[in-house]
Amino acid sequence: MAGTYWMLVSSPENFERARSSGFALLAMKRRHLRKAERVQPGDRVVFYAVGQMAFAGTFTTTSTYFESHEPLFQSKKDGEDYPYRFAVRPDVVLPANRFVPAVNLLSQLEFVKKWPAEHWHLAFQGNVHTLSASDFETIERAIRQTSGLAEPAAPARVLG
Repeated sequence: MAGTYWMLVSSPENFERARSSGFALLAMKRRHLRKAERVQPGDRVVFYAVGQMAFAGTFTTTSTYFESHEPLFQSKKDGEDYPYRFAVRPDVVLPANRFVPAVNLLSQLEFVKKWPAEHWHLAFQGNVHTLSASDFETIERAIRQTSGLAEPAAPARVLG
């Protein structure tokens, strides 16, 4: 059972960087040290691709965080890096052309209801968010359906 459900918000390019390394690691920006310190093995993570405004995949963490400044993800801000990293195991990962649009799930997600409906995109600003188990399950179910994996107990699958 997962302890914390995380949503990492980053660029589609950073998702592809993670894909090219076999989805061994995901990372948080420097300003999220307190959140990184809470990451535990067994936590669940969903990756939200800004620009595409869509969910790209889900992961299970397999380590606590560690700090590294070797290039991994890139930020639009000069000098900003993603030093807080943790190992993950991909659960369901979609090809870039099949990400699940967030707009398709808005009516089912509790966390987006904090904002006026016309400004739903504000729910996805910032690099790291915690989600309820229910919201995570809603997102993962949609990702699994898109991938062709409807059964939650299905083995990990990386498409594309």
